[in-house]
Amino acid sequence: MFCYQCEQTTRGTGCVKFGVCGKTAETADLQDVLVHATKRLATRVAPLAAADRPAEIAPLLETALFATLTNVNFDDAAILALIRRVIAAIGPEAGVAADADRSALLAFAAQSGIEARTARFGADVVGLQELLLYGLKGVAAYAHHARRMDRADPAVDAFTVEALARLDAGESEIAALLGLNLACGEASVKVLALLDAAHGDTFGKPTPTPVRIGHVPGKAILVSGHDLVDLKALLEQTEGTGIRVYTHGEMLPAHGYPELKKHAHLAGHFGGAWMRQQKEFATFPGPIVMTTNCLQDPDSSYADRLFTRDVVGWPGIAHLDGSDFSAVVAAALAAPGFADEVTHATHLVGFGHDAVLGVAGTVVDAVKSGAIKHFALIGGCDGSEGERSYYTDLATAMPADWMILTLGCGKFRLLGHDYGTVAGLPRLLDMGQCNDAFSAVKVAQALAGAFDCGINDLPLSLTLSWFEQKAVCVLLALLHLGVKNIRIGPKLPAFLTPTVLGVLVETFGLKPIGTVEDDIRAMATAA
Repeated sequence: MFCYQCEQTTRGTGCVKFGVCGKTAETADLQDVLVHATKRLATRVAPLAAADRPAEIAPLLETALFATLTNVNFDDAAILALIRRVIAAIGPEAGVAADADRSALLAFAAQSGIEARTARFGADVVGLQELLLYGLKGVAAYAHHARRMDRADPAVDAFTVEALARLDAGESEIAALLGLNLACGEASVKVLALLDAAHGDTFGKPTPTPVRIGHVPGKAILVSGHDLVDLKALLEQTEGTGIRVYTHGEMLPAHGYPELKKHAHLAGHFGGAWMRQQKEFATFPGPIVMTTNCLQDPDSSYADRLFTRDVVGWPGIAHLDGSDFSAVVAAALAAPGFADEVTHATHLVGFGHDAVLGVAGTVVDAVKSGAIKHFALIGGCDGSEGERSYYTDLATAMPADWMILTLGCGKFRLLGHDYGTVAGLPRLLDMGQCNDAFSAVKVAQALAGAFDCGINDLPLSLTLSWFEQKAVCVLLALLHLGVKNIRIGPKLPAFLTPTVLGVLVETFGLKPIGTVEDDIRAMATAA
């Protein structure tokens, strides 16, 4: 085992015995084998014209890559089943039978893992190979979400095959790998736009909506993860049952969508960011559905009422293979539910690009008059380290004439503070999930158009917190768009070697976060 794909990897260098995320060494090796198999499958289909590739290839590659994302699937049996599906799709060229035993499949882990490739190519090359792979994992996750709403982009599917095949061939030219990473950024922009349109067409355009952070008396179901399709199905299946449905983690922005909030029993939001789930799930008096990442090792206090969906898995935890939530409904009716009513706070969601651009004239006038001096995007992933308090301190220290945009579960570092208003608008605009990153891009592009300048000429700063591979996908999207001077933290990725980081700093001005005071001063100066 060697894994450094997430921000919290051991000692900031790599997990070698047991994953900080909770995966065992063997699970990590099986995930490496699965990734290796996706590369081999891509190599097999790459020579075929896109129209001649079997229809099941693109969704299979998406599912396989998504399953290896941090905190998604820890179930060795499920990963083995995916490996065998991919091997069967490869055919004889796989060099191993789909029904080969576990040990035969694991033999590929040592051949294709990071350590073996580092010995062959060096750390700089492998770091860029992994940057590309992690970007592809993020693309796969977003494409998987979009495909659930019958949306796909042939250009994204084609790039995934091309990039995986290049990795399988051992692409080792630094310039070529940098080019592939920026091309992955282009695919990232396309898939984020695809998902944004799918969400809007399926659930309506988000509108500003106050959300109760708390609960009301009655039977209850908690939904975590990111998948709005699952939430919609569950809301429909619990209509008229007396069961209230609550969101958790990145599902908070769901309350802004008209087709979801029209269900009166979507009662509020329970808890905070993903890494608090073990304590929060233990106190929730009903079943919990984990629709996507970010799953942690389930505590025994709630393991028997936890359900996983789609690509998510943990050994011994009930898994729902389809969109039939009758087992969850039955568990909710058998559970005690809430006996009291509690409102900890109210949070305003629903500031997607349609809502923000709906008041674009007000915003532009406020900038011209000097009422708004700066736009600060603070978004990304949350995590457990104390250093992430930087993002809280940064937001609360910003001048009152700066407007703050946020998205992703990093928003939970900003909640609980009254930021007031600026130019008659809330200073803090919640733009949604990490899945909604395209909203920030659309708003920045619209503002640049309004002021007849480039994005980098706007009074705009981007400060990102990262944790896993969807954040890498979003970063590559921003780099492809030419966005410069992005701050990233709480620490830089272990797979970015000093040499690679130097290239990114020189080309894009990418930089680690500093102190709150120094960073605000630098943002103000740049504005």
